[in-house]
Amino acid sequence: MTRSTRERIIDEALRLFAERGYAATSVAEIEAASGLSPGAGGLYRHFKSKYEVLAAAMNEHAARTRAQITETLTELSVVDTSTGVEERLAHLCGLGLAKVREERQLTRVFFRDLSQFPELVATVREGLLQPMFDAITMWFRAQPEYAGTTADWPAIGAVLGGAVINYQLFEETVGEPPGRVDRDRFVASWVRLALGLLPRPAVQALG
Repeated sequence: MTRSTRERIIDEALRLFAERGYAATSVAEIEAASGLSPGAGGLYRHFKSKYEVLAAAMNEHAARTRAQITETLTELSVVDTSTGVEERLAHLCGLGLAKVREERQLTRVFFRDLSQFPELVATVREGLLQPMFDAITMWFRAQPEYAGTTADWPAIGAVLGGAVINYQLFEETVGEPPGRVDRDRFVASWVRLALGLLPRPAVQALG
């Protein structure tokens, strides 16, 4: 699928911001990376400023994330009880890891550059991060195995979602996973912790 010029500008700008930092990236460099003549002002036919490109990237990624989560929750709301809860949990964890990996460029920009733009921090928080936590909370509440559990699901979502986010962030920034634990071991341990939230009779039945 051919990207429009506007899409190329947003994609290449986000890549450059992630690699070099927002302040260190010039409009001319974004234009060159987007296939435009550097310094000729092509970017300004689509955006008023470099900041507007950054804001568009944050807003569009947030909108895409909300749409993805809505679609995923719709699919997961039809609980297939022929699939074991452990397999469903592993799938959920894998989806979270994949989503954070997908947004790795945005994440780098978020932690390095967005403190100077509180309005964009709010966009990422409400459009990307909070929906992920909410999705985990909603997923657990929809699973029949957890129906008898009296748990603070938003807090559980924060703990389990935070673990997924931290795993990918650590790998991206440090160059290796936390504790040098590979992905399969992380997912297995994440699932084991989540199974500990099952009502006691359900845990015994699974055993």
